[in-house]
Amino acid sequence: MRLVLTAARVLRGYVRSSVRSISDTAIKGAKPQERPYKLRDGEGLSLLVMPNGRRLWRFRCGHGKSESMVSLGAYPDVPLKLARAKAAEARKQLAEGVTPAEARRTERAQTENTFEALAKEWLERQSLADVTRAKAEWLFGLVLPDIGSRPIADLKAPDLLKALRKIESTGRHETALGVKQRCGQVFRFAIATGRAESDPTGALRGALKAPNVENHAALTDPAKVGALLRAIEGYDGHPATAAALRLSALTFVRPGELRAAEWREFTLEGKEPAWRIPGERMKMGELHIVPLATQAVAVLEELHALTGQGRYVFPSLRSAERCMSNNTVNAALRRLGYTSEEMTAHGFRSTARTLLNEQGWHPDLIELQLAHAERNKVRAAYNRAQRLAERRKMMQSWADYLDGLKSGGNVVAIRKNAPGA
Repeated sequence: MRLVLTAARVLRGYVRSSVRSISDTAIKGAKPQERPYKLRDGEGLSLLVMPNGRRLWRFRCGHGKSESMVSLGAYPDVPLKLARAKAAEARKQLAEGVTPAEARRTERAQTENTFEALAKEWLERQSLADVTRAKAEWLFGLVLPDIGSRPIADLKAPDLLKALRKIESTGRHETALGVKQRCGQVFRFAIATGRAESDPTGALRGALKAPNVENHAALTDPAKVGALLRAIEGYDGHPATAAALRLSALTFVRPGELRAAEWREFTLEGKEPAWRIPGERMKMGELHIVPLATQAVAVLEELHALTGQGRYVFPSLRSAERCMSNNTVNAALRRLGYTSEEMTAHGFRSTARTLLNEQGWHPDLIELQLAHAERNKVRAAYNRAQRLAERRKMMQSWADYLDGLKSGGNVVAIRKNAPGA
């Protein structure tokens, strides 16, 4: 009797081991039981049928104590044919000395460390103004079809150059250079976090065509600036537009920062009136303080009677819920008789930068007030904290200087040893 039972067990084991495959019909007909059970396909592949009805592919690696099971997905998302292909690939990897678990970790690392994934991660870590972030996303989008899905560590200079030249071929030379710059920031981030070893953008220096530089038209001759200021005083358009022209000259902020100004950003009372532009509206993503000269305060107080009940200092003529159009100041300059080749809204910044430099103000003060980027962040923080008083003196002196130009009298240039020189 014992001999018969042993023979029966051997026979069942032989039958079980000789089953080399299952069919879709068998899979679909497999009914859930109280405990999980397997349908074996052979060569390590099996289908685990769960009590809840789920059917999961499993692949057995190794033998004895070193044996482990690897998940290959669930049926029917992973059909029988695909499960067999995955099992075959796993057997191939085992033959090459790579376990499926190791292969999966490598694959996951490659997926997580693609250029697109690193670009998104880098962006999430930056404090950028909304407009700057949107532009960065747009620039990355131009090369993602070519390099986005590639592991960043595998990308070389020719790969990036090929993608950049597609942009360049459309005539957008400056855009191509902007994309290259942003890509370089992502590559350097990848190096710092141990996911790449080199930045291929460095090898592309000189490989792209230089764009034609178009400077914003600006008046820099003091006599011509005086004539412009007199024309602005005689502007007969909307009072808010006239105020925007005056404040463009007095504060020389970017046109976008001016037109979207909100009353809550201003402190007009006290000894140190100021305009604090929040970081989300600044190109560099950081709070910018504009000390207000007495002339600027006077313009704002007069304007407050007109628009002070609303959110925006310069509301749209069509709706108080929106700010002034981005072309309003330029249109006003055209109305005053200045062409786009003579003067632009952005040109007030160039006017101030040129004349303040000529008058002897320290370049650091001027660049700080223009809110230009400081490469050394420690130095930038020090400058913002320590030089505000000097900038306040400069802004008042600048407003007084403009008054002199506007009067048409003899304007005495600020001496070379001016504060901050």
